[in-house]
Amino acid sequence: MKVSNPKTINEHFDLKYGKAGTDSRTDFEQNAEAYLIAELVKEKRKQANMTQQQLAEKLNVNRTYISKIERAVGDIRISTLRRIVEVGLGGTLQINVKL
Repeated sequence: MKVSNPKTINEHFDLKYGKAGTDSRTDFEQNAEAYLIAELVKEKRKQANMTQQQLAEKLNVNRTYISKIERAVGDIRISTLRRIVEVGLGGTLQINVKL
């Protein structure tokens, strides 16, 4: 039975993006994760009172590269994220894996 008026976020996601495990749902979840990372980078950069240009100069990259990361355009490598967090923003990157 298809739910036409979802009552939970999972029911909404099932309707809009397909059931968990389907290709469309996996794509949505990966894009959502990329967006979250992008927003975290942007938020932490702003908290550090840095412009995209200042962060780019600190990392020896183009400002447009920082802009693309903050807009979640394409995938970001873990090594790149670590460099942004540790070298650019002075933080520590911690990654948890649950199996």
